[in-house]
Amino acid sequence: MEDRTWHDIPEEQMNALVTRRVLHTGNLTIARIQLLKGAVVPWHHHVSEQITTLESGRLVFRFEGRDVNLEAGHILDIPANLPHAAEAMEDSVAIDVFSPRREDWIRGDDSYLRK
Repeated sequence: MEDRTWHDIPEEQMNALVTRRVLHTGNLTIARIQLLKGAVVPWHHHVSEQITTLESGRLVFRFEGRDVNLEAGHILDIPANLPHAAEAMEDSVAIDVFSPRREDWIRGDDSYLRK
């Protein structure tokens, strides 16, 4: 057990418009992701369930045949293995929780975020 703040966790510059801070536990991953207006998270999927809570800003999540608009305070749950993409319509901060933890991120296999 360890008490910390988001500022205690190193910030990673994923690309020119996206930064993240990530904490992995034995069973889950939690990330604080900052997306500047125009940032795009390309189509991808993962074995983890995902819950996104939007702290500020506005994001559009894209799914096959459906877009979901999130504003500050909204929560979106994404089932495992469901292909999705996202775009920041304005500067935004999201908290993403994944279970099981993102082994691909731990391995450094997150090139889709670095584009």
